[in-house]
Parts: sequence; C-alpha cells; structure tokens
Amino acid sequence: MLSGKIALVTGAGRGIGRAIALTLAGYGADVAVNYCGSEAKAQETAEEIRAMGRRAIIVKADVSSQEDCERMFKEVSEQLGVPDILVNNAGITRDNLTLRMSEDDFNKVISTNLKGTFFCMKLAGKQMLRKRYGRIISLSSIVGLHGNAGQINYSAAKAGVIGMTKSLAKELAGRGITVNAVAPGYIDTDMTAALTDAQKEAMQKQIPLGRIGQPQDIAETVAFLASDKAAYITGQVISVDGGMGI
Repeated sequence: MLSGKIALVTGAGRGIGRAIALTLAGYGADVAVNYCGSEAKAQETAEEIRAMGRRAIIVKADVSSQEDCERMFKEVSEQLGVPDILVNNAGITRDNLTLRMSEDDFNKVISTNLKGTFFCMKLAGKQMLRKRYGRIISLSSIVGLHGNAGQINYSAAKAGVIGMTKSLAKELAGRGITVNAVAPGYIDTDMTAALTDAQKEAMQKQIPLGRIGQPQDIAETVAFLASDKAAYITGQVISVDGGMGI
C-alpha cells in the first residue's frame, strides 16, 4: 500500500507515534523517526522497522524550533529522500485549570503542538510541491473539537491544527497533495496508564464502544490517509474516538 514511499513521523519514539511509524513501515514505507527526548526509544523503533526490511533513520529535533525543523528535513532528504508522507504527531501537555495556568505552560504547549506542526507543514509543503505529490497528516484531538476542563492550552493548539489543516488543504490541493487530520479520543498511552482504575472506568462510560482506544487504532487511520486509497480525501478531520463525539 505504501511501497516505495518515504515517511517522516514526528515524536515517533513511543506511544501513538511509534505505532504510526511501525504501521507505515509494515505497509512498505521507509521511515524517518523523529524524537526530542529518548534516543534509545527512537532507536528501538528504527530497529523494528529495519527488521521488517525497510530503511529507517532517527533524527533528533525539537519541532518548536524552526531551525531544528529545517535541519531535520535536510537530514531526512539527504539520508532517505524527500518525504512523501509527513505525520505531525509530536506533542506535549501542561494541564491546569485556566485560572491557575501560567503563561509559560500555555506558551510551551502552543509552541510544540501548534507552531511545531506549522513549521513541519511549511517545510514538507515546499518539498512536496516540487514532486507534485504528498500526504500531510496531523494529529489533532477530541479535545480540539469539544474542549476539556484543565486543557485550555492543549485544546487551543489542537483546534488550531484543524484550522491549519483545512487552510493548507486548499492551498496544496491543486498539486496532488492532501492534508488531513486525525482526532483521537482516549487512547491507551503513558498518559492514560497513570490513571486509577476508577478514573479509567469513568472514562470508559463516556465511550459508546465501551473501551479505551489503542495506538494501533490511530495508526491504521493514518496509514489509510497516507495511501492512494485516500487520494480524494483532503481537508478532513477523522475522529477516532469510539463514538465519544457523537
């Protein structure tokens, strides 16, 4: 489905990003694994990809830095080739009630989750325009669609990702480039693993399908959007949330 394609996945050392990187490789793509924190985790992801017979590199970059992003795209292009697929997955949280939230915590989340996505969209778009082909997929969130108490910064960033997705889709559609977003609901990651059993049970009651999602649920949706099977889909937000947004 993705044979011969080159993908760049940000924040791919663990969680949803790791699942996306492995899934794209499983469908035939070579993958650049971006990380900012743990090099060891990124190497693990890359080694699994190589074990599938695909090429993989790791690239350290803080997506909130335009300079880092420019260097990352240069490294990926030189070592793997110009990406056909960009997955904007890197993100952070700094949760607090609005009246208690510091300016620093607000700015850090906006810088990584929103500005970081913008920098990568811009750099990928420039490269993809020359190829007249590309798939840009960004991770938004159910929180970006519906809001959530204690996450005004995260909600703003993820809502902004949706706005950028729709705008860029209109700008690039004429050159064979699609731009879409995926909005996960509650997914079984490090964040949800820290919840108590009572909290998890309360969360599941909000989900019509009755279970917390798995990273693979997100990864398969991203892989579909990255493929030519989704060639006529652009500017869309696909909620993968077990029905929470109904």
